[in-house]
Amino acid sequence: MSTETTPADTPQLLADARAWLAQDPDPETRAELEPLVVAAEAGSAVAVDDLHSRFDTRLEFGTAGLRGEIAAGPNRMNRVLVAQAAAGFARWLLEHAEGAQPSVVIGYDGRKNSDVFARDTAELMAGAGVRAVLLPRLLPTPVLAFAVRHLDVSAGVMVTASHNPPNDNGYKVYLGGENHGSQIVSPTDAEIAAHILEVAKGDIGDLPRSEQFEIASPDLEAAYMEATAAVATTSAPRDAVSFAYTAMHGVGWRTAEAVFERVGFSRPVVVAAQRDPDPAFPTVSFPNPEEPGAMDLSYATGRDAGVDLIIANDPDADRLAVAIPDPGSADGFRRLSGNEVGALLGWRAAELAERAATEGAAFGALACSIVSSPALAAVAAAYRLDFADTLTGFKWVSRAPGLIYGYEEALGYLVNPQTIRDKDGISAATAFLDLANELAASGRTIADHLEAFAERFGYFASDQISLRVTDLSRIGEIMAALRSTPPSSLGAVAVDHIDDLRDGFGGLPPSDVLRIVLADGSRVMVRPSGTEPKLKIYIDASSDQGSVTERRAEATSRVAALAEAMRALTA
Repeated sequence: MSTETTPADTPQLLADARAWLAQDPDPETRAELEPLVVAAEAGSAVAVDDLHSRFDTRLEFGTAGLRGEIAAGPNRMNRVLVAQAAAGFARWLLEHAEGAQPSVVIGYDGRKNSDVFARDTAELMAGAGVRAVLLPRLLPTPVLAFAVRHLDVSAGVMVTASHNPPNDNGYKVYLGGENHGSQIVSPTDAEIAAHILEVAKGDIGDLPRSEQFEIASPDLEAAYMEATAAVATTSAPRDAVSFAYTAMHGVGWRTAEAVFERVGFSRPVVVAAQRDPDPAFPTVSFPNPEEPGAMDLSYATGRDAGVDLIIANDPDADRLAVAIPDPGSADGFRRLSGNEVGALLGWRAAELAERAATEGAAFGALACSIVSSPALAAVAAAYRLDFADTLTGFKWVSRAPGLIYGYEEALGYLVNPQTIRDKDGISAATAFLDLANELAASGRTIADHLEAFAERFGYFASDQISLRVTDLSRIGEIMAALRSTPPSSLGAVAVDHIDDLRDGFGGLPPSDVLRIVLADGSRVMVRPSGTEPKLKIYIDASSDQGSVTERRAEATSRVAALAEAMRALTA
């Protein structure tokens, strides 16, 4: 195959690239794009292919905002794309202002260009006539989510890519007012996206900018810390449990440290190499506590110090991972699944609701995403609380009516919805450590509490299969095949029915999700990832018959058999 072509084959592509160069204020991305344009003009097919990858499509603005690799072009994260997003969002805010000046608070983490993207957003919002408040330094995502409600602003923007690869960044959007600080949902995302596309027809150099934006007072972070420390409720000693902590090269440590100190927890043993923000994430190949190897340093730190628990936040500190000692593991620790942590925190929330009830039964709702374990529903039923299962994402979990606690299996937990409406790894860590110290007062551990959960509610086993693809069309092909030729059985177990959520189901909005319910009550969920090139399969089974050991064996064997069947079905 020839490596040469002629510039005449791609005149519009080259024109688009030149127009992008002319408005790009970032010398790094200009320096990256200029030689590609020159090479494409000289006839390089490789350069033309690269330009097509960058310019044929745009990063889509959706309910998760924007997220992608930092590089030049509309299909990457960069200052041009962020400027278009900020100006488009400003127009949407002004359109919905109903006569009052709209307002926005803007936060950013420690990733590459996060501070730059945040300042661009503040200047463009202010230039458009929106009151803009910029957080005073890089801070966790939960502080921004808290600020939307605490400052009573119209909206919030957080510049972060959470636990994505090092060279990614992103742009999350929250709404105040009647949305109470939750992330946006449809159709708001499409309305904002339409304004962004209108802005993209012009040059960002023509957009008005202003440096007349505010810097939030340090009192804001102090208010978040105070509200988060109040999550701890035990009257037992709060320093009985020792723990190690890692920020995974993110922004969690400084805020978490202050919260832990306010509560009175024991001083954590910090994973020093991962304590401070570092956009290169040098000690992990993928800065996500769920990924293999990501917690190796924390395990080593925990072993050396002989701690009772390991607490890990992801880089923007909106997720929490917990590990407990495990003598049978080569690491000396076992990371609890998101469902295990979610179930224990849900049980804690139900107990607190029952204690708080002055008369009659406890009230409120527990909520989790549809791909999370059915264990939380069992807790809600036992305490006569309402229960809601929602679509995946805290934009949905946080909107459950009467919410007192919500979680999703991907290490996201909301333990204090009265002050924040997003997952929060620091308040969740506070709640979990509070639980661990309360247990310690009676000589019990988290491992003991997991056993007690299985004895009271049944043993719930879960597994997840992530099929990463290089060609996104493969995901569509698998989903289409499952719909056109649905399985009648998985392994030795018959399929009872399949719920297709593509057009909505049981009050849930439309979503590309299949729920396969087996004759024995087990469940398999299949959906494309919303942020990564993956097809995700979630498998759940439970047992409430026999001893805890027997329940565990029964549920885990059913999950293993279903996982094997799904791997064969989607190969």
